[in-house]
Amino acid sequence: MADTVELFTSIGLSEQKAKETLKNGALSSTLRDAIVQAQNVLGTSGVDKTIGTLLYSMASRLKDTKRLEFLSINIAQRKISSELQLAAALEFLKSHPQDPISQSDFDEACGVGIVITPEQIEDAVESVIKKHKEQLLKERYRFNIGLLMGEARSALKWADGKVIKNEVDMQVLHLLGPKTEADLEKNHAVSSVEAAFIMFTVLQGDVGFGETKSLMEQLRGEALKFHKPGENFTTEGYVVTPNTMNLLKKHLEFTGGQIRTRFPPEPNGILHIGHAKAINFNFGYAKANNGICFLRYDDTNPEKEEEKYFTAIKDMVEWLGYTPYDVTHASDHFQKLYDLAVDLIRRGHAYVCHQKGEELKGHNVPPSPWRDRPIEESLVLFERMKKGLFAEGEATLRMKMVMEDGKMDPVAYRIKYTPHHRTGDEWCIYPTYDYTHCLCDSIENITHSLCTKEFQARRSSYYWLCNALDLYCPVQWEYGRLNLTYTVVSKRKIIKLVETGVVRDWDDPRLFTLTALRRRGFPPEAINNFCARVGVTVSQTTTEPHLLEACVRDVLNESAPRAMAVLEPLKVTITNLPENSDVRVPDFPANEAKGSHTVPFTRTIFIEQSDFREKGYKRLTPEQPVGLRHAGYVISVQKIIKDSEGKVAELEVTCCSSETAEKPKAFIHWVSKPLACEVRLYEKLFLHKHPEDPSEVPNGFLSDINPHSLEVIRNALVDTSVKTAKVFDKFQFERVGYFSLDPDSTANKLIFNRTVTLKEDPGKI
Repeated sequence: MADTVELFTSIGLSEQKAKETLKNGALSSTLRDAIVQAQNVLGTSGVDKTIGTLLYSMASRLKDTKRLEFLSINIAQRKISSELQLAAALEFLKSHPQDPISQSDFDEACGVGIVITPEQIEDAVESVIKKHKEQLLKERYRFNIGLLMGEARSALKWADGKVIKNEVDMQVLHLLGPKTEADLEKNHAVSSVEAAFIMFTVLQGDVGFGETKSLMEQLRGEALKFHKPGENFTTEGYVVTPNTMNLLKKHLEFTGGQIRTRFPPEPNGILHIGHAKAINFNFGYAKANNGICFLRYDDTNPEKEEEKYFTAIKDMVEWLGYTPYDVTHASDHFQKLYDLAVDLIRRGHAYVCHQKGEELKGHNVPPSPWRDRPIEESLVLFERMKKGLFAEGEATLRMKMVMEDGKMDPVAYRIKYTPHHRTGDEWCIYPTYDYTHCLCDSIENITHSLCTKEFQARRSSYYWLCNALDLYCPVQWEYGRLNLTYTVVSKRKIIKLVETGVVRDWDDPRLFTLTALRRRGFPPEAINNFCARVGVTVSQTTTEPHLLEACVRDVLNESAPRAMAVLEPLKVTITNLPENSDVRVPDFPANEAKGSHTVPFTRTIFIEQSDFREKGYKRLTPEQPVGLRHAGYVISVQKIIKDSEGKVAELEVTCCSSETAEKPKAFIHWVSKPLACEVRLYEKLFLHKHPEDPSEVPNGFLSDINPHSLEVIRNALVDTSVKTAKVFDKFQFERVGYFSLDPDSTANKLIFNRTVTLKEDPGKI
């Protein structure tokens, strides 16, 4: 093992990644062979990181290992030198299964030997910009720059994407000049956010340049790649049996050719941001293609399931805007699953085993000593398991099969003397995920079983079990998980955070559970938009939280009415105000037709302490007046009143109409006759990007808590326009940020959570 780890690290893998790779027997064997073949070609034991990265990518994606030597040689000889060429190579080999392989056809299909010169890139970009010049000059930096990159990339298939981007940036700058103040306004800045998402997905290697399609458009596009209902057999790796076509015919008769998906969460925890992608993918794919999607609870582990999780999961699915076609449970099928298990034993594909938990870990080799026990004996023992005649851990039912990752004979049933949430004490044996999932998909006539990439190793067992029982077999398709930096999402770790008092509960706004994001004020549309911008990717992606926050700002800028709030109040008395009045404030200053509200304006107002300095400041000082937003007045300091400690406690000012006064250098917000409120300000919960990574945080994630992740301001003031706000109502507090009313609020005390700042602050943790 040590030698293999050393071999894997020699091509650039970290020691941790090398050890993880070793756990996958098939992958490690393929990678080992690929490295050895590359070393033979190079005539050295050293393989540089560029070649090593391609070898690893090839080993993890190559289905037909008889092509391993051919592809390894081409990578070692640097004929295949980029991920783009590797993808083309894999596609070529897939579509040319016959021997021998034509090297010339292969080279042509993979761009071998093609050199794209800087001059060619320059000419291609120049041509594209010329085509869109009129629109570019009109829209300037609002124009979707990704479109230019996409068209240039189409013209130069084998060009380096980063070089194209640099050339596009340079030529756009030459045409438009530097960004002006108008270009930097909020509505213009959205384009740069879009561009950041485009480049992020491009660099992940999953989405083409210029990919700005909506999620529905992307998912309709996925239909071109997926099999049509009833044509499961056209999918690579799908197992066809003598009865397959008959089963597919019956399936089509039942479904009428409709796409059917399912979202199958375990009801033992709260959904998080990664689940949002799964919800959007499963429900969205069905919706985009006129299909239906089930919400199916995978409730096969009674020890960890609670009613609050069932409720919260359905809540979040509906909050994101999706309505399940039906809500089902694995437990709905317990009797049928048991009957099928009996059938599996009768067919000689399962047996009762007495190995203990430690022996079963990893499905160890050598095979179980009970693997070949007589069928009748296993039938009797399985019946005894059902009747409760064995202790927990004394017996399991195992399936006779080897999974893709080399694990042998996964467990189908185990004994648990725990009442079930729905079935009570009716059962003391419960099916496992490996046994239940594909059978429930089959029972519900699911057409596309969409799951995250880590379940790829279970695809063979999925197909094997349906075929072993001669049942309709859906197709499993995998997509990449969505992960965020500066957070943890595992149930075990969140429970630790709750138990140690770091966070209050699963919905603490510093977490990235969906209930936490709702409580913080994230609109569901923003989360769905985020999933769309990240894209329907097949590789696992890790994303920065500020990309999600950018989506939140985009939605709230259009939907959150404005209000004025002062977090650290400084009392100001306007000594010459003619009379008290009401001031009309637009809910959306950029579009006053969307409504307005009135707030009191009296001699006593409150401003932010930070908006006043005694000297040398860009806002209010004794020498410099400021305008009051929406009030129509400019104020000038006449007197500074300090407390016993010398701190500024109050200002006396005079005012004059902004129509007659010289235009001030700044305008500030204010409140008068305000409501008292509490404000909670949130920052990232962790100090490091990857708090679970021992190399980044050696003492564990609990040692990485940001001490400034929560600041509570108990004596803030807000204008009266929010007095009728309901829980989760959202506002933009002018010049402060976006805020949402927290469920802790009472009739006497409003509490607001800061959702996001008005713009990203790169200096914050």
